[in-house]
Amino acid sequence: MTVEAAPLPAAETGNRPPRSVVKANKRREAEARKEILAPVHRTMTGAAVIVVLTSIGAVVPFILIVEACRELLAAHIDTGKVWRLLGAAVVVLVVRALLQAAALTWSHLSDARFQLAVRRSLAAKLTRVPLGWFERTSGEVKSYLQDDVEALHYLVAHARLDFVAAVTVPLVSLAYLLTVDWLLTLVLLIPLIVYAVLYSRMADADARDRTARYLRSERRTQEAVLEFVDGITVVRAFGRAGKAYTAFQDAVREQTTRLRQMKMPILTVQSVSDVVIAPVFVMFVVVVAGLAFVGIDWVDAVDLLPFILVGLGIGSSLLGLAYSSQSLRAAGAAALRLHELQQTPELSAGAGTPEPRGDEPAGTVRFEHVSFGYRADHEVLHDISFELTPGTVTALVGPSGSGKSTVAKLLPRFYDVDSGRITLGGIDIRDYSTEELYRSVGFVFQDVRLIRAGIRENLRLARPDADDAALERAARAARIHDRIAALPRGYDSEIGVDASLSGGEAQRLSIARALLADTPVLVLDEATAFADPESEAAVQDALATLVAGRTVLVIAHRLHTITNVDRILVLDDGALVEQGTHDSRRDAGGLYQRLWELNEAALGEVTLVGTEENR
Repeated sequence: MTVEAAPLPAAETGNRPPRSVVKANKRREAEARKEILAPVHRTMTGAAVIVVLTSIGAVVPFILIVEACRELLAAHIDTGKVWRLLGAAVVVLVVRALLQAAALTWSHLSDARFQLAVRRSLAAKLTRVPLGWFERTSGEVKSYLQDDVEALHYLVAHARLDFVAAVTVPLVSLAYLLTVDWLLTLVLLIPLIVYAVLYSRMADADARDRTARYLRSERRTQEAVLEFVDGITVVRAFGRAGKAYTAFQDAVREQTTRLRQMKMPILTVQSVSDVVIAPVFVMFVVVVAGLAFVGIDWVDAVDLLPFILVGLGIGSSLLGLAYSSQSLRAAGAAALRLHELQQTPELSAGAGTPEPRGDEPAGTVRFEHVSFGYRADHEVLHDISFELTPGTVTALVGPSGSGKSTVAKLLPRFYDVDSGRITLGGIDIRDYSTEELYRSVGFVFQDVRLIRAGIRENLRLARPDADDAALERAARAARIHDRIAALPRGYDSEIGVDASLSGGEAQRLSIARALLADTPVLVLDEATAFADPESEAAVQDALATLVAGRTVLVIAHRLHTITNVDRILVLDDGALVEQGTHDSRRDAGGLYQRLWELNEAALGEVTLVGTEENR
């Protein structure tokens, strides 16, 4: 229930990363944005062209009003011209509103289609990555498919449009004002230059790093919330709610700290920049300078009018860039994460169902000089070789961290081996199609995965075309049918809604699913480890039915459960150090004997405690 604190990169320890690293990160993020947004590039460009027109349309009415005011201040007023200028201003405003609505509607509809396409693409991608990729928190997976995709909304629907508007309005305004008076235009540029300097400080590399740190802490908080909620029953039962809540508090406290670190350095700068570019301050600068210039006959009084009406809009357009910078950085970081996910190596798979070679049975499995590491610089398994034959049960035992679970996960291709190979029926498992491999290799692990759907749908994950009779036969064989029948809607009862299963019941349901799949090769990871005492016997009976006649590889944590298996493989530090039957290894003086003695001592202590309690 604790939230592990990953080693912090240089940016998180307070050390500013080297300039080369900052540039590389910016380049990677820019490339990621470009690639992620490629499908909507033309749409975004088209909408941006419309925004250029609307931005011009935002300035033109003020210019027309200025000209109308000039006419009203003239010695001889042409009222018809004044009305024509005002009418033209109204028409421009209406056309601008229609074009702006069209651009926003177009960009938002494109964003909706784009998000749907991205989610479908990611879902398809996740069907091709190694199953080991999913050995992470559900909160992290949710962040990819939901939070990061939603963060792209600003990039698609707003970012380019806001930038185009923020650039076009000042350029058009300044171009017009230069034709009025170049001296006052230079004065108007002063607050703009100050704002640009301040804004560059807000958007520096440190700000980007602070944002990245905050987003990482936000994801940790989400994971801590899920862990806290999912495990609250267990931790309260063992009196550990305080510790679990402390882990949640730590995550929230870290997020609060990161938020403060992200916001505080820029609050003062942002406040000053907002004042500098605010319409009131810009008007004050223009009026003070204008009155001074009028006093010394450098400028005509009437020429102040366009600077007051048109010049004030420049600041308003630029303010939007500052307030959108946080959304832009968050969207850029999301695009980078999604791009990295899309680059995740996929499992290569064969095209079909290879025929077993020679006389080798289809269910024969061989590990041939297999080595593997989760990272390139750390090998977990070293030159592992053994054979599994049909109709036999082989147990993997060894100390914690010896590589048992890793061996078990290589057979159903949660990961691919680094060297050597694993064969099924004499054929490398990498030559099988994914569908055919999972029709040949099934697995039942400790951590039972059930989808939020009906019991029937959960069972049919193994065989979608199974009829009700087949479902019932599998459930009866797994000793779970009676429990299902007692549920409010029987096999239609929904997990988590009107079906709440214990650990042992969920395990038996997964065994029924494995029976329904009817794979010739089966991998088990101590299926009774999380079963309650009352259901352990039922799980053992179900397992006896499940393993009959199959090639079975079982990870054993409690050695007294595997004394009758056909063969025992003993792993130590990723190497196969012993193999044989229980009787042949129990007194051989090796690692298995030591593990067995520890197992017997632990059972003896449990028996002694139970005897003392019953007195």
